[in-house]
Amino acid sequence: MGKDYFVHESSYIDEPCQIGTGTKIWHFSHIMPGARVGESCNIGQNVVISSGVILGNGVKIQNNVSVYTGVICEDDVFLGPSCVFTNVINPRSFIERKTEYKTTLIKRGATIGANATIICGNTIGRYALIGAGAVVSKDIPDYALLVGNPARIIGYVCKCGERLAFNEAGQAQCIVCAAQYMKENEVVREVL
Repeated sequence: MGKDYFVHESSYIDEPCQIGTGTKIWHFSHIMPGARVGESCNIGQNVVISSGVILGNGVKIQNNVSVYTGVICEDDVFLGPSCVFTNVINPRSFIERKTEYKTTLIKRGATIGANATIICGNTIGRYALIGAGAVVSKDIPDYALLVGNPARIIGYVCKCGERLAFNEAGQAQCIVCAAQYMKENEVVREVL
């Protein structure tokens, strides 16, 4: 029985690992043993997925990204070109700290922009949008829009990615998809 995913001939897949149906792995990429890649993912050129990494379904990883041990991406996460993950707080080349890897959780639908850096041990909330070049060093709430170094919240976005404008009552409606949101005590939730 043939595989039900695509791997470019220049890429390496180390067994055992899991790769879901419909996933595409492009040029010069490397999936290490013990990695779990979901269905319908798109792994760009020159991407490394380290042992123990978990990618949900529909994850898109652009070129030149190394996803290190400790990173978990839920469904529909977008990792922009050359974004960076760390997995140890205080690395030294002469001290092995593999037992100190921190977990970094990227929740469903979140986007990390090009060249952003995500310091390990943090959680990026659902549908959050991290701007290009931002440096994230703390947990990020759902739907937050962040830029800068250190990254700071400058607003909130709809799950479709459009910026939200809240009224005095803490209500917002997306101008693109009409989804409705409430903000209470700086916590944003979709109104279903």
